[in-house]
Amino acid sequence: MGSAIGLREDFDGAALRRLSRTTKSANQALRLLALAEIYDGGSRSAAARIGGVGLQIVRDWVIRFNARGPDRLLDGKAPGPRSRLNDTQRRALVDVVENGPVPAIHGVVRWRLIDLARWLYDEFAVSLDDTTISRELKKLGYVKLTARPRHHAQNEHAMEAFKKGFAAELAKVKAILPKGTPIEIWFQEEARVGQKNTITRRWASRGTRPSAPKDQRMKSAYILGAICPELGKGAGLVLPFCNTDTMSLHLAEISLAVAPGAHAVVLMDQAGWHMTDKLDVPDNISIVALPPKCPELNPVENIWQFMRDNWLSNRVFTSYEKIVDLCCEAWNKLVDQPWRIMTIGRRKWTRRS
Repeated sequence: MGSAIGLREDFDGAALRRLSRTTKSANQALRLLALAEIYDGGSRSAAARIGGVGLQIVRDWVIRFNARGPDRLLDGKAPGPRSRLNDTQRRALVDVVENGPVPAIHGVVRWRLIDLARWLYDEFAVSLDDTTISRELKKLGYVKLTARPRHHAQNEHAMEAFKKGFAAELAKVKAILPKGTPIEIWFQEEARVGQKNTITRRWASRGTRPSAPKDQRMKSAYILGAICPELGKGAGLVLPFCNTDTMSLHLAEISLAVAPGAHAVVLMDQAGWHMTDKLDVPDNISIVALPPKCPELNPVENIWQFMRDNWLSNRVFTSYEKIVDLCCEAWNKLVDQPWRIMTIGRRKWTRRS
């Protein structure tokens, strides 16, 4: 018979007994006491009786302990069942999720878990339930998100061309100004807020459907808002409608917020009341039109989303005056948080100019 495997020499019985009293694992404590018996000169049979196991298991504990010390005597996490998807099938799943369903082929306009389960079975004869597919998607880095609206006729090339050419547009404005005039880049947009208000997501117990107040009346007002992301400034008005006259009032408000001696370049979409020759544009403002159907270029759209999600949604406005009061309160709260304007509104393509 071969000789028993000796224990490592940097521990002793007293040390293992002390560790057994501090560990939170009952199984580790039992194994430490069994090995402490060996350190103190006891037999392997006695150690096996303390541990309630056979001699082969004691031998395994000794090997594990010698390799990595007391930590190796902790129970490891069970590996669990093998994944039923291989790497090829996972790559195919990623491709189909990224490309989205084809309604004429798949019969749906968005993937549900049950649809992906059916697709996997049709393609690979792999049968998975919804929970398993959800777990696989999360491992692959996918979560269920609300899609961002995009105009159906949007020209992505025009967006990129505008970003690359913005420095040239800014140079045209600088060319007609006195040399050394500071330039402030502003973004302008309007938002309608009314009694027919929006409802946001909210935390709720799993399996329930939370409710929120929803008014069906039609009174509304408009927030005309503009921000200067680099300086964290804002200028806004709450008015009953949008037209050339109200736009002129808003430009005058922006003009007051521009630093003395500076010139503001205001980026806005091509709404009729933005581009008309009848608009009264202050001397310290130049207007640059954004490409059509490209609201993503205007960070004020993100400002509106933030204000609705945090301050304006899930409310019932009892009157037009209440709408105006809460819109003013929300806008003033935003202006009092310049860091918020900076973090939401900054765009790299304007800072390269």
